[in-house]
Amino acid sequence: MTTLEITTAGSAPAAPRPRKANRPKLGHTAVGLLLLAVMLFPVYWMVNASLQPSGNTLTADFLPLNPSFEGYEKAIAQQGPNLLTSLVISLGTVVFSLAVAAPAAYMLAQFRFRWINAALLAILISQMIPGIVIANALYAAYNDLGLLNSIPGLILADSTHAIPFVILIMRAFMMRIPPSIVEAARVDGAGLVRAFVSIVLPISRNSLITAGLFAFLFSWSDFLFALTLTTTEDVRPVTLGIYQYLGTQVSNWSAVMATAVLSSLPAVVLLVLAQKYIAAGATGGAVK
Repeated sequence: MTTLEITTAGSAPAAPRPRKANRPKLGHTAVGLLLLAVMLFPVYWMVNASLQPSGNTLTADFLPLNPSFEGYEKAIAQQGPNLLTSLVISLGTVVFSLAVAAPAAYMLAQFRFRWINAALLAILISQMIPGIVIANALYAAYNDLGLLNSIPGLILADSTHAIPFVILIMRAFMMRIPPSIVEAARVDGAGLVRAFVSIVLPISRNSLITAGLFAFLFSWSDFLFALTLTTTEDVRPVTLGIYQYLGTQVSNWSAVMATAVLSSLPAVVLLVLAQKYIAAGATGGAVK
């Protein structure tokens, strides 16, 4: 009897418990889907309202059974120049921010100076300053320099917000670059600038794309600098166009929502195209 009990206990396989093991995963999936639905509902309602023929969100159906594209026609006709202005400002901000932040990030990552910690602290503090403070300070300076109501003025203003963030992202990536790679290029005769352009920047491609994407999104969604530093209709980003659109066309929400959908498309397309670079730039190493 004793032998039988020992043999049974030793040879019996462990009882599978698939249902209990899967319950937490199913629960997590359900919670994740619920949170995702809550977060995406405003986006869905924006698209739904843009297709409503009535143009009134209060009487809009839950589904656009009879979609109308009249709102998109008005949005393209009236907000098309503003979308183009935002695109030019955002691309200019990306170029200027990367041109300034990439060398600064490499210097902070690879060189050893006593003041580097103080510089990093100053960069962190600069990100904590409220945007309205910077905008008010820039307004007086821009008024003297003639940069009000100009695209270069908005590019510089948006870059003050993007450059510190880009430096921090690229510095974290460039700290993983082995100094021996740059030293080998220097031994072969490359100067410091040539080694940086030909060696460091290609290795840092993922971080460049990631930082450039965030700089684009910062500038594309800017409203505060556009509202403070523009006083005429000569230069008007789409965020400011939507804001002023509400005051004149608030009875026609389909055009307002259509403008919001159109202004969201560049960010969505860029995020989809660059998602693999973003993941690699945020978590991957520079050299394996």
